[in-house]
Amino acid sequence: MLTVKREGIILEKSSIPFESHGVFNPAIIEENGIIHLIYRAVDSNMISSLGYCQLSDPTHVIHREILPIYAPLLPCEKMGIEDPRLVKIEQSFYLSYTAYDGQNALGALMTGSELKHLERKGFVVPLIPIEILVGNWRSLEPSVFFSVIQSKEIPLFIWDKNVVFFPRRIIGKLFFFHRIKPFIYVVSINELADLTQAFWETYLSNEAEHLLTSKEMKQSNASYVGAGCPPIETAVGWLFIYHAAYEENYVIVYRIHILLLDIDNPLKVIAELPYSILGPEKKYEQFGNVDHVVFPTGAIIQGDRLFIYYGAADYCIACASISLLELFNEFKHFSS
Repeated sequence: MLTVKREGIILEKSSIPFESHGVFNPAIIEENGIIHLIYRAVDSNMISSLGYCQLSDPTHVIHREILPIYAPLLPCEKMGIEDPRLVKIEQSFYLSYTAYDGQNALGALMTGSELKHLERKGFVVPLIPIEILVGNWRSLEPSVFFSVIQSKEIPLFIWDKNVVFFPRRIIGKLFFFHRIKPFIYVVSINELADLTQAFWETYLSNEAEHLLTSKEMKQSNASYVGAGCPPIETAVGWLFIYHAAYEENYVIVYRIHILLLDIDNPLKVIAELPYSILGPEKKYEQFGNVDHVVFPTGAIIQGDRLFIYYGAADYCIACASISLLELFNEFKHFSS
């Protein structure tokens, strides 16, 4: 079994109001020798914004902003900007996040060339009215998905979260994950402007073609899965870290899994580990604002080690690392 080293807590809440209730679920990227970490911060009113800090190495913070770099601005964000993921594609940063208005939680995006001055691009997921949950929404006509009831002040939509972009184009296209419970889906587009109602109607009418699945996902007893960290490109495929939620002793427990995707076809799983690589075992992972949670949202490679950053119990930010050599040997062992 893979050896996982817990590096411990990287960042905790402070007395600063915007992060006084917790810091967790960070995005991370290394750019020109600087490790940037953008994290979800929660205030005493349970409203989320995004904080920022820099690391000198994978486990040591050397600078921390005293104000959020992104705070709720739009009506769809009024209760929070949550769970950021970050990549750089060509010359632009793509910061995906969940916009939460108190009722709807939907994947949205900011982009731009300057990390602290990104432009909001709006939702990048389909808006499916929650009224159709009464039946099996996957069996309905796609046009029904976008029939918003105008009499409601705030329409309610099926939650679509965990938007995670690949860090480069694949065969000329942008690829990203999103999650409608209980599954992970993959989207490929030429440009963001392609995400129209007509696109989503076609996409949802062929739902099975976009579903990411694997032997472990099919055989596990997970209640649902979701994209975790942005995929990391290696010589043998994309490393993809995701979370799975299990019902254990009448509580939901989050665990971290890892698999390898084909470099040109991200829907194709070429190797995976038949077990979770990390679960909530330490006190800081078991007890917090939401107990029994390890929620991976960012990862970087330093030398031979893969460092995985995760929210621990929705309370603090922690890190774990594994040897890449050991990981690929483990993939090879279970693929033979």
